[in-house]
Amino acid sequence: HVQLVESGGGSVQPGGSLRLSCAASGDTSSGYGYCMAWFRQAPGKEREGVARLWNGGGNPYYTALVKGRFTVSQDSTKTTLYLEMNSLTPEDTATYYCAADQRSCVQVRDLEFAYWGHGTQVTVS
Repeated sequence: HVQLVESGGGSVQPGGSLRLSCAASGDTSSGYGYCMAWFRQAPGKEREGVARLWNGGGNPYYTALVKGRFTVSQDSTKTTLYLEMNSLTPEDTATYYCAADQRSCVQVRDLEFAYWGHGTQVTVS
């Protein structure tokens, strides 16, 4: 079982930066592989995938909307997932969620992630 807690959200002006963190507890540091991901949901819109990363290593995946601006990473203990967000625009305003699943990042579909955090709000205005 995995527990996820996001932090680091806030308000920022367009062009600014924020770094989100997701503290993971449970199995993620036990040696089992997990696909770790960031999602976001803006008011009135569906939840969308932003980035995902296999915690055992490998290249991350990004949605086209954030590629080149956002960077997903994790710490060496695999207990914290980060999302560095640069060149933020008002369209990035959303609640950002951390998610985890034991299936590969290629296999697991967006809404099929087994574990979710409660989200952190990012407002760009």
